[in-house]
Amino acid sequence: MAQTYHTTVGSRRYRFNGLAELMAKATPPRSGDRLAGVIAQSAEERVVAQMVLAELPLCTFLNEALIPYEQDEITRLIIDEHDVDAFAPLKHLTVGDFRNWLLSDHATSDVLAAARPGITPEMAAAVSKLMRNQDLMLVAKKCHVTTAFRNTIGLPGRLSTRLQPNHPTDDVTGIAASILDGLLYGSGDAVIGINPATDNVAQSIKLMRLMDDVIQKYEIPTQSCVLTHVTNTLEAIEQGAPVDLVFQSIGGTEATNRSFGFDLSTLAEAEAAAQTLNRGTVGRNVMYFETGQGSSLSADAHHGLDQQTCEARAYAVARKFNPLLVNTVVGFIGPEYLYDGKEITRAGLEDHFCGKLLGVPMGCDVCYTNHAEADQNDMDNLLTLLGVAGCSFVMGIPGSDDIMLNYQTTSFHDALYARRVLGLKAAPEFEQWLAKMQIFQDVASYQLNDQLPAAFANSLRHLPKEAARDV
Repeated sequence: MAQTYHTTVGSRRYRFNGLAELMAKATPPRSGDRLAGVIAQSAEERVVAQMVLAELPLCTFLNEALIPYEQDEITRLIIDEHDVDAFAPLKHLTVGDFRNWLLSDHATSDVLAAARPGITPEMAAAVSKLMRNQDLMLVAKKCHVTTAFRNTIGLPGRLSTRLQPNHPTDDVTGIAASILDGLLYGSGDAVIGINPATDNVAQSIKLMRLMDDVIQKYEIPTQSCVLTHVTNTLEAIEQGAPVDLVFQSIGGTEATNRSFGFDLSTLAEAEAAAQTLNRGTVGRNVMYFETGQGSSLSADAHHGLDQQTCEARAYAVARKFNPLLVNTVVGFIGPEYLYDGKEITRAGLEDHFCGKLLGVPMGCDVCYTNHAEADQNDMDNLLTLLGVAGCSFVMGIPGSDDIMLNYQTTSFHDALYARRVLGLKAAPEFEQWLAKMQIFQDVASYQLNDQLPAAFANSLRHLPKEAARDV
């Protein structure tokens, strides 16, 4: 039977029936938790829940599973791989003490890195519920998570981008034009990643070969990915396709992932298959995961948990497989889960904080759907805050409008803005390539050239006339 938590404020007694309810009611408000019926009924109840949560020993999360161990392989993963020695310096802390410790000067980047294996996703989610936005940013800034494949992602002072050249019909010329556009803005060091409009193995292989041809021709130190289902990528590997990264959307419960059509053993098989290709040049991180608050609720697989706690549990899945990239697609699921710009901003900062604290190479698709109460100014704000917080990567899409997925995100020039205003650089290997290709007049300040770089100009001159007109 779940333990109850209670306290008295003035003449009123508050009671929370179990850890899941306490966590949910301590969460800053968002529409998804309201839809699920787990939200605090008032601001006062939310603050009281946060007060009770602050007094809760961290060890509680090792003794009371939010989803029973026997019912959920993510719970088993979290408990079985918990590092007792790494947790030892923290085991005497309450959640409130943990917040204070994270914000202290003692919690340096090295100390936080050593503590990672001892911190569970539930601990990270709990402490985030007690934090202001600036707290989330300050701690995330101290969490350095570095990964590598053909370049190095996540180094301090750097902000990478996913070049996302989606097309509503997977037209090769249209995709190629978007790739060229992005490269000329210095985008694409995290990955050149396509969401296929037609999601099958044959189409995925076609797109993989297109991107591989571009990367090889121009010797670009980056990686490609077709964001198809993990089982499609496994088939593509079997057929000899040039697979760099294996993609999969993941959730924080076993039931969520089964609704997506995979389990942990599927991911293990895919990672092993990708490693046999040995396509990385400076590292061997071969997985790319995407997440988003609300996915477990939309799959009716949240077990009564709040959506942010479910999201944090997804990062346990991610860190198990040492990914190159993890991306919270923060506003993509819609206003049913994150209603407006304020909720999207808070969720983006929470996700980034929890991911980095747990050792996940966290990026963010700073985005919203057209029926959300948000606009591009909200996205500018979140992009800037994430850049300050040390986000590993963001999206780069022509005109900030994905014409295939029909949502609004960040453009190539938005990423350029963030690098300029915050003094951030691209991945070091990609930065050297930008200089060699003369993409910018001055790579350090990202001053664009007023002429097309010679290598690209030469390629365009040799296109067939009809293709040249299409471009």
